[in-house]
Amino acid sequence: MVLGSAFPSRRKIAACKHRLPAVVAVVFLATPLVAQTGDGTGAPQEQPHEHEQAAGEMDMVDMTPASMYLMNIASGTSVNPASWPMPMIMTHVGSWNTMFMGVGFVVDTQQSGPRGGDKLYSPNWFMAAAEHRLGKVGGFQLDLMLSLDPATITDESYPLLFQTGETPYGRSLVDAQHPHNLIMGTGLHYARELGEDTTLELYLAPVGDPALGPTAYPHRASAMELPEATISHHWQDSTQISDDVVTVGLQYRKFKLEASGFHRAEPGENRWMIQQGPIDSWSGRLWFFPTKYWAAQVSFGRLTHAEAIEAGDQTRVTASVEYTRPMPGGSWASTLSWGRVHGTATLRNSNSYLAESVLPLTRGNFITGRFELVDKEDLFADDPTLQQHLDLLYGSTFRVGACTCGYTRDIDLFRSVEIGIGENFTAYSLPNAIKPYYGNHPVGGNIFIRFRLRRPNF
Repeated sequence: MVLGSAFPSRRKIAACKHRLPAVVAVVFLATPLVAQTGDGTGAPQEQPHEHEQAAGEMDMVDMTPASMYLMNIASGTSVNPASWPMPMIMTHVGSWNTMFMGVGFVVDTQQSGPRGGDKLYSPNWFMAAAEHRLGKVGGFQLDLMLSLDPATITDESYPLLFQTGETPYGRSLVDAQHPHNLIMGTGLHYARELGEDTTLELYLAPVGDPALGPTAYPHRASAMELPEATISHHWQDSTQISDDVVTVGLQYRKFKLEASGFHRAEPGENRWMIQQGPIDSWSGRLWFFPTKYWAAQVSFGRLTHAEAIEAGDQTRVTASVEYTRPMPGGSWASTLSWGRVHGTATLRNSNSYLAESVLPLTRGNFITGRFELVDKEDLFADDPTLQQHLDLLYGSTFRVGACTCGYTRDIDLFRSVEIGIGENFTAYSLPNAIKPYYGNHPVGGNIFIRFRLRRPNF
């Protein structure tokens, strides 16, 4: 496969890059205003959210506030804004409340230039959770998250320009995204009310998501219509699948403080099994929830030998804010995020910035946008001689930008599954020093079909 004339001209690509900061600013500044005015009458449009929440709660039994607290968890201990009606199927078995969530994409991707490629692949995940009341003020929840990525993403990766991180079979994975493990997460949550405004949470997971970074991109409300990973993934949310996670959290009113210990070695080549290791890394995170529409966090972590062939350890700092407003056609969700990584061996800092949004135009029609700026140090790690040469001439770090725009159209075929057909296009910006290796105007594009579980009465 090759990129054809369906992609925009170079002039249009350049225009997108120059106009992007203004477009991003308009989108994020307009979000609260448009969401508040709804249909133009000035009345907030929250009825769909309230209806969906009520419908879901009808299937729940014997719930305590601690139980409701557990239901808002997106992955591990991370959360989206409470206003987001998570797409899921909820029911009860005896005195157990169960929740089922799942997403799968079938994607045809094309990435241009000398280092690009094309592929048909399928990223996917499925999560089941079972919650049970424990006493008058407590509850516990069992989670299991699975992915068939090891089978549906062949050759250990899919093409994604400027993506770095992971080392399958001792080689650096560059311009490609790795698959997730079969077991993306499995753990036990326990929550208990300590007072009217205070909740204690404990989380134990052989495989799980420690308290570091924003909600990971596969589970983030603003990324629901984007099948590919972010190129800032290893600066912000790559710890979503870690081993031997232990987390304690305390929420008081609008604030939540968490601390985690975990094993942070990269997943091995065998992605079909659970790996074990000593708890050698730690992190802390502070959440702030000013209203149900907002979720903001700052976090810090020390990661021991985070990259398999990278010397030394990493420290990581992240900050993010997420906003979600239910609307008649769905939910408008936006995220702003920043992450910084410091290498203890190189003594270098690198930064990443992300702005992301999904907007329902009408019911079943979504437009998406994602903008990233990332300081990349390992773009030529697969060619050490070239990397050393470029390091001597231009330095070790190259700032790369990615501007993604997309559209998804839902097709109503099944009551419990959302099926969408979509496409997105990414234009990249890059320093002149590396254009001989990537091309002057590298681009990427995806055409996909999306399947997602939902409540039957959506």
